[in-house]
Amino acid sequence: MLTLGIDTSNYATSLAVFDTNAGEVVCDCKKFLAVKPGQLGLRQSDALFQHTVALPQMIAELSQKVDLSSVGAIGVSAKPRPVEGSYMPCFLAGISAATSFSVAKGIPLVKTTHQQGHIAAALYATGDRCLFDTESLVFHVSGGTTDLLLCHGADTITPLGTSSDLYAGQAVDRLGVKLGFPFPAGQYVSEQAALCADDIRPKTSVRGMTCSLSGLENQCAKLLAEGKTPSYVCKYCLLCIAETLVRMANAALEQHRGVSVVFAGGVMSSELIRTYVTKRIPGAHFVPGKFASDNAIGVSILAARESHVWPTSSM
Repeated sequence: MLTLGIDTSNYATSLAVFDTNAGEVVCDCKKFLAVKPGQLGLRQSDALFQHTVALPQMIAELSQKVDLSSVGAIGVSAKPRPVEGSYMPCFLAGISAATSFSVAKGIPLVKTTHQQGHIAAALYATGDRCLFDTESLVFHVSGGTTDLLLCHGADTITPLGTSSDLYAGQAVDRLGVKLGFPFPAGQYVSEQAALCADDIRPKTSVRGMTCSLSGLENQCAKLLAEGKTPSYVCKYCLLCIAETLVRMANAALEQHRGVSVVFAGGVMSSELIRTYVTKRIPGAHFVPGKFASDNAIGVSILAARESHVWPTSSM
């Protein structure tokens, strides 16, 4: 059986199809929302409009690659996080499309959350299916989160730590836009950072499992004003985030010894961050960018699990 996942976040319109027999993602597609140069995102009304326009065409294109008549369950991100009061209008586009598909075909509709989709995609990408049924420490680091979570699969999520102010993705995007890069700017900041060979030791602000990143934006602005190159400042920004995550992870591991550590979210697509963190936290799981940035892959997987058709064959 196939399951279809839909995710309409603040960054991208995403679709994915999961084959429950093979235990693998057979198709996925994503379209980033268009943001005007110099802007740091979209108003919710604009995001909702773009999703509404994109979904019919993307579903039609997906149907050319996979037989959607074989879809037996559909999942959708209905809100940002699995907590009371979590809401963003942009997810209404996905809910509308998924509900229509579900009713027309008479198949189950599984409503999950954007955060749980990120977690499921990351757990799947590690290749260790046991992580869906055991505890792990999962970082969800993106434009709207810098969360350290104790997860039992993607079902039970206990927040352990977060940023008290600015999120990591916001810091990256604000620097990137300041340097003239398109939004979201993570890819361009990473490319610039890779050009810098300097040894950099950034300042961080971490107390236990809680961090503060508001100072990072000011530090980057100061460095640029002092004449540091864009590549230097970009590397400084990413290394500051990396060291922050290392300190938060070590604090969590003191209380939860022996559990796996998984890094999810768009910011975790950075090769520089991955290299820095894995040297300091042996065995940490960093997933490929396809599974780290906003996507519907985890949503399609959760649709399979919630519909009780989770495959028994190895991934």
